Amino acid sequence: MINHSQVNRYTDREKSWLAFNARVLQEAADETVPLLDRLRFLGIFSNNFDEFFRVRYAAIRRLSLEGITSEELPASNSAHKLLSEITDIVIEQQSESLRTLSIIEKELERENIFMVNETQLNREQQQFVKDFFIQKVSPELVTIILNDLDEFPLIKDTMGYLAVKLVIKAKHSGFDGIEVKQEVRYAVIEMPRTINRFIELPSADDKHCIIMLDDVIRFNLHSIFNIFKYESISAHMIKITRDAQLDIDSDQSKSLMEKIWTGVKDRRIGEPVRFVYDQAIAPDTLDYFLTHMHIDSSDSIIPGGRYHNRRDYMGFPHLGRHDLLYKPNAALPVNGLSLEGSILQRIKKKDYLLHAPYQSFAYVIKFLREAALDPKVVSIKITLYRLAKNSQIISSLINAAKNGKKVTVQIELQARFDEASNITYAEQMQTEGINLIFGVKGLKVHSKICSVERLENGKIKRYGFISTGNFNESTAKIYTDVTLFTAHQEILKEVNKIFDFFDVNYRVHRYRHLIVSPHYTRSKFVKYIDREILNAIAGKEAYIKLRMNSLTDFRMIDKLYEASRHGVKIQLVIRGMCCLIPGVPGMSENIEAISIVDNYLEHCRIYIFANNGDPDVYISSADFMTRNLDSRVEVSAPIYDADVKKELIDIFEIGWKGNIKARYQSENLENKYRKQPKAKPFRAQVEMYNYYRNNLDVIYEQL
Repeated sequence: MINHSQVNRYTDREKSWLAFNARVLQEAADETVPLLDRLRFLGIFSNNFDEFFRVRYAAIRRLSLEGITSEELPASNSAHKLLSEITDIVIEQQSESLRTLSIIEKELERENIFMVNETQLNREQQQFVKDFFIQKVSPELVTIILNDLDEFPLIKDTMGYLAVKLVIKAKHSGFDGIEVKQEVRYAVIEMPRTINRFIELPSADDKHCIIMLDDVIRFNLHSIFNIFKYESISAHMIKITRDAQLDIDSDQSKSLMEKIWTGVKDRRIGEPVRFVYDQAIAPDTLDYFLTHMHIDSSDSIIPGGRYHNRRDYMGFPHLGRHDLLYKPNAALPVNGLSLEGSILQRIKKKDYLLHAPYQSFAYVIKFLREAALDPKVVSIKITLYRLAKNSQIISSLINAAKNGKKVTVQIELQARFDEASNITYAEQMQTEGINLIFGVKGLKVHSKICSVERLENGKIKRYGFISTGNFNESTAKIYTDVTLFTAHQEILKEVNKIFDFFDVNYRVHRYRHLIVSPHYTRSKFVKYIDREILNAIAGKEAYIKLRMNSLTDFRMIDKLYEASRHGVKIQLVIRGMCCLIPGVPGMSENIEAISIVDNYLEHCRIYIFANNGDPDVYISSADFMTRNLDSRVEVSAPIYDADVKKELIDIFEIGWKGNIKARYQSENLENKYRKQPKAKPFRAQVEMYNYYRNNLDVIYEQL
């Protein structure tokens, strides 16, 4: 039973998430980060905010409006109070992001990169902007005059719009003759997404001048509204964020794909949860849009700067200035595995670990390509959650099907914000004869597993891989994830059991090796924690080392508190949300927790339990979140190979030693950098790359 009686036993999940995003903003403000990468972090910060409001803020708002409580909310807070506190934090962070952008722009100017607006153009640039607008922008624009419409148009979720106010002189006849009276008309211009938002202008003297698409439109307002004889015209940005909850109807005549596709389209008209506006907008214009869009005090109304959708800074042009970017590291090979030889034959002899992006994700593609062509391979089974835009995974699976392999794909159609993409891929695979499974009712499938069956000497031999991250070659360049390649027959037999569960989900299988949600993950890890408690009481070596994205489940937190009280040393590397409060006497004094935010997005889940000197090591698709433990299909895989086990322990220790990009997870959410005065500077992601690079030749010599 969860004990909520103690105040400050847990940190609010949403506040902890906002603290994580503040760490991203810290990277944008960090002068040691290359200048153009600081802009990228600013874009990530903004993009994170959009998703936060569409998902988490929207969920708390629903609870508040319905007067419902949730076990995910600590007793110290109500949904209504939390919404108010979140809004205050968001406004403060929004202001800080604007200050950070202003500083970055000044530093860009020192590098001869200038952000200019429509009032700062020379004659040549003015002509360029006119021509660019006529040829590129004008054909893409959607402009709507609002005053005479019976129904206010739909303002799309997270799109940028210019709210336009025209003051027009109109003549009216009165008793005393002709009277001149002002008329105000309003319009809205939708920013086209098909045009890069950052446009380089012709410049001299090695300067780079960049104008934003918003200002190209502002410069040409007279061209757009030339049918009106206006006295003045102004245009200010607005943006709305809508509740992204996916509602799936119960119509039995529709397929799951049809239902999800309908739900995705219905997001367009989701309830508004955030309205951001340029604080320089005229009060009457703001009031007009708020009134007609039915935005009220229950929504988060946030004053912002001249430009919104700063997520676009993730795509800011490099301008040939590679000196203002992080130096890219070439992905390293995995020791003992070749992209030219047979990967299956190497895996047959021992397990291997791939740690992307330090090592090349191409091994995953190579595995599937080889399986697709190998005459002895009879079947491939794989789970898919998020896929790259032009997925080599999908093309490999289609290639396998064309070569007569029986290919079974469990694709999660409800992967948030990837639903449309996954439906498109599902239809493509169905056309190619691939057997598709759409999961289990009420459970998202978040596991990352693959099993290949090969006929050898008349018997089936299995090969496969289990991962902490999505099988996505695009995100594999920036997300840190580990993938275990194995031919351990018992483990892969249990992987097949999971696919059996997808087909016949009323039957719950038992597993001796894998830990599978929703049936066993919570209870199994609780048993591991209990074992560490008993070992600590007996005076044996006892510790827990956990590396994950989020720790929010109160019952698991309580269990870790219990372990701490009995003397178990606990080290946590939690990138994002952490509702556990470390270092509190009598509750968590034996728990330390840090977060690493750096050039790559930390995404590994690695769980290590001391086991009195013989550590149990797992990799997992699951965080310690209630949804991962109780309402998703997740897989945690044990590590039996001694070399791989040592490597994963090393990975954890390298992260734990970090003292440059590491911050303390704490109750006050201050994001203080981890300072170790007696320790040498240690940047975990740099040292991780060095670890693989420096050991490469040594390990090759041993093989």
